[in-house]
Amino acid sequence: MRYRRLGHSGLFVSELCLGTMTFGGSDDMWGQIGQLQQEEADSLVRTALDAGINFIDTANIYATGRSEEILGQSLRNLGVAREDVVIATKVHGPMGEGPNARGSSRGHIMDQAKASLKRMQIDHIDLYQIHGFDPATPIVETLEALDTLVRQGHVRYLGLSNWAAWQIVKAVGIAEARQLAPIVSLQAYYTLAGRDLEREVAPALLSEGIGLMVWSPLAGGFLSGKFDRDGKTAEGRRVNFDFPPIDKERAYDAIEVMREIASAKGCTVPQVALAWLLHQKVVTSVILGAKRVDQLIDNIGAADVSLAAEELAALDAVTRLPAEYPGWMLERQGEYRAHMMEDARG
Repeated sequence: MRYRRLGHSGLFVSELCLGTMTFGGSDDMWGQIGQLQQEEADSLVRTALDAGINFIDTANIYATGRSEEILGQSLRNLGVAREDVVIATKVHGPMGEGPNARGSSRGHIMDQAKASLKRMQIDHIDLYQIHGFDPATPIVETLEALDTLVRQGHVRYLGLSNWAAWQIVKAVGIAEARQLAPIVSLQAYYTLAGRDLEREVAPALLSEGIGLMVWSPLAGGFLSGKFDRDGKTAEGRRVNFDFPPIDKERAYDAIEVMREIASAKGCTVPQVALAWLLHQKVVTSVILGAKRVDQLIDNIGAADVSLAAEELAALDAVTRLPAEYPGWMLERQGEYRAHMMEDARG
């Protein structure tokens, strides 16, 4: 297992991260994703840690707090030393009926940070992430609340999730201007079936030195190799919970190339999809969500899959985004300066 710096921080995390969205669901939306209880969760956490994964991601809203509770108990059941694991959780979604039991206001952040610590039975959160953009709360209020948590020692690093490029850069600028704790990461959707991130968000992250954690790297299971263009019935979450939305024709094209690569390398289709992400410069860690130990073990195997330049080019050719303005104009007008920079480095 390789370890990478999380953005511009001094924190090193495994390039694969265990996601816990499958923990604790019942007969609701979260149940569509997973209903793993304590014993099953313990097995997944143990498998991840044994493979060298030191990074675990959850959120207060997953199964309305139950995921955090199960994760915290797993760490206790397995006797995991607190300093041996990096725990990330998130805040933003509704955790009650009242109008202030949601969003990224100071009150909601402060209340939920304490609740998350209690549910996980820990004294600090390594990475606290704002789970979505709140149009009702000024960014500065959100950042000042997060800074307070860092100064109090309850939180060590700060991240965002599902924010647009302009929102991320605005937050970075406010934090720098007011000398608040910095943003070090973004958690976002990015796959061979959905490369929209590359238009604005990825360049912003690279420019500001912000790490990327990828959620749903198999596009909700669509890139698992179980789906065919001919409409063959498949098993898995995607059948009953068709999310995230993707261009399925482009995804089918990608799957066909992935199968060829997997066959040649003696690996699985999901491993190729995950390995492609690990080859992208902007990616820090890829979040693996599994319901079974064998699924997790297969996904972890992606860390050992190396894609050749021609294989990366073949995958790029069938999944590349169509050109859009201003991207094509920026590329055209910046081309001659890029050549000058290359000549200077040479």
